[in-house]
Amino acid sequence: MSNIHSTAIVDPAAQIDPSVTIGPYTVIGPHVRIAAGTTVGPHCVIEGHTTIGRDNRIFQFNSLGAIPQDKKYAGEPCELVIGDRNTIREFCTFNIGSPGDAGVTRVGNDNWIMAYVHLAHDCHVGNNTIFANNSQLAGHVQVDDWVILGGFTVVHQFVRVGAHSMTAMCSLLFADLPPFVMCQGQPAAARSMNFEGLRRRGWTPERISGVKAIHKALYRDDLTLEQAKTRIAELAAAQPVTEPDVTMMLSFLDKTTAQRGIVR
Repeated sequence: MSNIHSTAIVDPAAQIDPSVTIGPYTVIGPHVRIAAGTTVGPHCVIEGHTTIGRDNRIFQFNSLGAIPQDKKYAGEPCELVIGDRNTIREFCTFNIGSPGDAGVTRVGNDNWIMAYVHLAHDCHVGNNTIFANNSQLAGHVQVDDWVILGGFTVVHQFVRVGAHSMTAMCSLLFADLPPFVMCQGQPAAARSMNFEGLRRRGWTPERISGVKAIHKALYRDDLTLEQAKTRIAELAAAQPVTEPDVTMMLSFLDKTTAQRGIVR
């Protein structure tokens, strides 16, 4: 294949589409599959049971598909699955899953992942996210669609990060971050909702007004979490345009445990 540099080492068992470009000194293992249009830069290592979709741009010095940093791991055939049209900048490390979970670390589509990002075992990342430099996810973290993580954000294991939320630089998440919420601090505290992000995504003023009402119930009216959930549920009846956002927020809050809690 003319697009594979002569110094690259590609295992003959790897399934590489003929249109894939692989740079100098990159190493591709036997269980790797890479779909059409993806570009892999120089000095990368892609190993393990790793599947990479179409039209991804993987820059130099990445390690994808290495075994989890988990002492319990004993060689099980766990996976790393990366979707389509992702940009993965330099020095990122994405590990495969672990047998203590579903066994899969998963990255969706259209994500913009900057340098030195770490995705530990069994992390699930949605679509259209932005991870700034040095964002670090411990094991079993779930990041939903349209999330923005500021540089040097650190997320504790098993934490969930809701859709359209955003962290400031150097935020430390020990608790679940609900949808739409902007947070900052060590540990992170809620500051506002990501209203500007919603406007840029074409949300109507009426729908954004509903998110403001959700924010008020959750953070401004001195309610318990259960009281806030009741208030939020009432919004859908009063303002039908808010129904999808109310449903998403309540679904997220219903999965939050008392031990983990939410960012306050």
